Amino acid sequence: MSFTIYPAIDMRNGKCVRLTQGDYNQETIYGDSPFDMAKQFVEEGAEWIHMVDLDGAKDGKRINDEFVVRVVKELPARVQVGGGIRTEEDVKHYLDQGVDRVIIGSLAVTNPALVKEWLKKYGDRIAIGLDAKDGYVATHGWLETSELKAVDLGKELAEAGATTFIFTDIATDGMLSGPNVDAVIEMAEMTGAQVIASGGVSSLEDLRTLQAVSGSGVSGAIVGKAIYTNKFTVKQAVEEIS
Repeated sequence: MSFTIYPAIDMRNGKCVRLTQGDYNQETIYGDSPFDMAKQFVEEGAEWIHMVDLDGAKDGKRINDEFVVRVVKELPARVQVGGGIRTEEDVKHYLDQGVDRVIIGSLAVTNPALVKEWLKKYGDRIAIGLDAKDGYVATHGWLETSELKAVDLGKELAEAGATTFIFTDIATDGMLSGPNVDAVIEMAEMTGAQVIASGGVSSLEDLRTLQAVSGSGVSGAIVGKAIYTNKFTVKQAVEEIS
């Protein structure tokens, strides 16, 4: 199985930011233009860009979508987007604009029946974002933790047609502490789907470790803080796994 690097652009107030462990009070601004950041990533060899509307995730509606659409229209990369997608109109808006994959997060927990309908209708253009804290699903920008085990929800949605999961272990996100590889493998093996690892990647070695288990269904890694803090470049990451 091929392994893909997804450089992350988290948007808040129209800027590129990173939050530490999803905490809106622990924000670092890394750039004034999501588009310029995406352009730089593409020039360094990124084939996909992972974009998150943090304002949207918090407020439950699309807020920074204009930046996503501009990237889709003007850059030769595929885009997956999450944050603030709560209605079918939101899904259609992004897909109609040319976004490759729409990530559904909180709604998969609060309204799984609706998400299953979308999976039937839109197939592999819907990815499920599962964010876990101690194995349990966290929702609403990680402000709440449910009583649902991430792997149980993953299995249920895979049976309904989900083919791609983006799995984040909140404990590692933004900490540059290395990904929770065991949890990522478990999610892939239990669901039989492709799982993109998110959170904790701090070195090229971490990418090699994840790529080494791609046979289990681990199909890629989202990389954020490591790039922004110059641990390595997108170019180096792409070369590492090619």
